[in-house]
Amino acid sequence: MGETAVEQHIERNEEEVKKDEGTVSKPSQELQVKHPLQNKWALWFFKNDKTKSWASNLRLITKFDTVEDFWAIYNHIQLASKLGVGCDYSLFKEGIQPMWEDERNRLGGRWLVNLNKSQRAQELDRLWLETLLCLIGEAFGEASDDVCGAVVNIRPKADKLAVWTAHANKQDTVMGIGKPFKERLTLPKMFTISYESHMDTASKSGSMSKSKFTI
Repeated sequence: MGETAVEQHIERNEEEVKKDEGTVSKPSQELQVKHPLQNKWALWFFKNDKTKSWASNLRLITKFDTVEDFWAIYNHIQLASKLGVGCDYSLFKEGIQPMWEDERNRLGGRWLVNLNKSQRAQELDRLWLETLLCLIGEAFGEASDDVCGAVVNIRPKADKLAVWTAHANKQDTVMGIGKPFKERLTLPKMFTISYESHMDTASKSGSMSKSKFTI
């Protein structure tokens, strides 16, 4: 099978970013002061190709550790709302893979935001960008150390947005992430977000896993 338009778009934009970096003159590099982030982050793309394994469908796009590099990357890749059904974007701290089996994710969980199909065109991109800014800006105070990453899932019936944390049993830390996360998304008070542990999700027998907390 050939590459999808999304993959071609990502590859083209990766080349453009590298080209842009390569054409910057030395004096400009010396004058340009970049703003370092507290952590280095990795952006991943998941393509829903049923002919390949889950791991084969997961692809590292790029890594960055400055504010300027984040915006260069964000402005070059396709918006989340334009991804194909079954595709994901994930942003995780360097060294953590966007899968619950990863050692730094295994004992953790995720704050989950469920969005209906109509919100994909109206709200999804704003909510995803705000989530990214929360992560790279360490918006959760001391609890930011427990943040592993975030994922946006494009699905047929309802899209999902989630912030992953390292320890599901640390209630104060989990709530210290969930409350400001909901506030930053400016979601209505009646709109609830839920926290699920990865272990519960992995062992669930039905289509729904039990929420440990809700806000």
